[in-house]
Amino acid sequence: NYKLLVMRPDVSVGSVTTGGMVEPRADWTEQARTNLIAALRAQQATRGGNVVIMERRDSLPGVDPDTVAELQRLDYGVGQSIALHRHSVRYLPTKRGKGLDWTLGQDAVQLGQRTGMDYALFLYAEDSFASTGRIALQVLGVAGCIVGFCAPNIGGGGQFAYASLVDLRSGEVVWFNGLQAGTQVARIKMGDLRTPAGGARC
Repeated sequence: NYKLLVMRPDVSVGSVTTGGMVEPRADWTEQARTNLIAALRAQQATRGGNVVIMERRDSLPGVDPDTVAELQRLDYGVGQSIALHRHSVRYLPTKRGKGLDWTLGQDAVQLGQRTGMDYALFLYAEDSFASTGRIALQVLGVAGCIVGFCAPNIGGGGQFAYASLVDLRSGEVVWFNGLQAGTQVARIKMGDLRTPAGGARC
């Protein structure tokens, strides 16, 4: 009989330009967020409990949207640290052997007190896809190999996402999981957050 607050997914979807920079696309991002929320609703419907899924930052009565945004930024920083120092080879000496020893502190506790919820689920996701110019550059690189000059291999897109479950009574992160994938070849997709299937996979 838990009370779970699912925070508005923090999503960014963009296009990899010819020069290799990721250019955010508002339409793709909004579609990806819609798909993630729909997938969360379907998933949580089978779990029981009292679940509130935030579609907007201003959807919590009595809680300022800026407060929600600040807490999401805090979770982003903590989540990046967990992904870097727990799920890669860059371990922190102070965290070794301590399990999942991370917290969002009193900001998360205050959110729990204001909403009466037990837990908050945070979701961060970014996705990118090669643009037409990027694909053309890769085609030229492959063509160069035929005549004896191979251009350096360049990225075609990638995905990075994580979810963290925070106990709103203590502020501690009690569960964390991440997903990372990438490809050097344009048009090869590990999943597509712009589709319902991609949102459910994430």
